[in-house]
Amino acid sequence: MNRVVLAELTTEPLDVAAHEAAVADPRAGAVVSFAGVVRDHDHGRSVATLTYESHPSAADVLREVAQELADDPDVYAVAVSHRYGPLKIGDVALAAAVSTAHRAAAFNACARLVDLVKQRLPIWKHQTFTDGTDEWVNCP
Repeated sequence: MNRVVLAELTTEPLDVAAHEAAVADPRAGAVVSFAGVVRDHDHGRSVATLTYESHPSAADVLREVAQELADDPDVYAVAVSHRYGPLKIGDVALAAAVSTAHRAAAFNACARLVDLVKQRLPIWKHQTFTDGTDEWVNCP
């Protein structure tokens, strides 16, 4: 039985190893994880601060995306979380893990999960740069 073991928005720090452990399955020969980490630059500019804002529907959208992945017969389990609020350089903003029988399927499923989250999740990034300018990213 395929399952979504975790799909949440949170203000708390994310633990990628906990996501990996959550998708453990005795049938799995592969667990692939992803950590989307806040970096200190964007398009050649130094980032000073970063805040994620989420739409009230974001938690539902994240669960729907996770379930879509879990519905893939090659995927045994899915765990995905996204932070919102102020984050620091080096913080994990997106944690994801999937388990499958084989590595190729796990790599593909994890990449698909991250891509779907980036495409569908109504969450926006507000960056302030060290030069005093700022920008919103992923705003419709």
